[in-house]
Amino acid sequence: MNGINGFLGTRASLMLDVVFLAMFAIVPLLSLSLYCVKRRLRYGLHKRLQLGMAAILLVAVSLFELDMRLFTDWRARAAGSPYYSADGWSLVWASLTVHLGFAVPTLVLWIAVIALAWRRFPTPPRPASHSETHRVLGWLAAIGMTMTAATGWLFYWLAFAA
Repeated sequence: MNGINGFLGTRASLMLDVVFLAMFAIVPLLSLSLYCVKRRLRYGLHKRLQLGMAAILLVAVSLFELDMRLFTDWRARAAGSPYYSADGWSLVWASLTVHLGFAVPTLVLWIAVIALAWRRFPTPPRPASHSETHRVLGWLAAIGMTMTAATGWLFYWLAFAA
């Protein structure tokens, strides 16, 4: 197997393990961010949490993509899974397809939500004419991020832990 071995005791690479764990941080932080803005009206904290999560994910996903494209053959690492088949469709391939079906649109949506908020909310952040649009798009992005995490964890388990 090429690439650097991970630290979670599975067949995964280092960056697969890092992204796997990063999502365990992102989902609770996302919940905290939504709580801060919805229940506590802490708009500045919400903004800082969202930008912090975006920065964490930008670095983690960028390093992950570099690793997957240049160093790690995830298929070779998944070969030991009873749910993987190199010759045809398998549960691992199905779970990866579903995961990417959430991950790619969520990435685009989250970038749009942040860019629009950056341009349309005042400084310091507070409710404005963009609030309703932001609320709808933000909830869609939060649901997408949660589903991206859940489907990513399932793919990880099926491909590298089973």
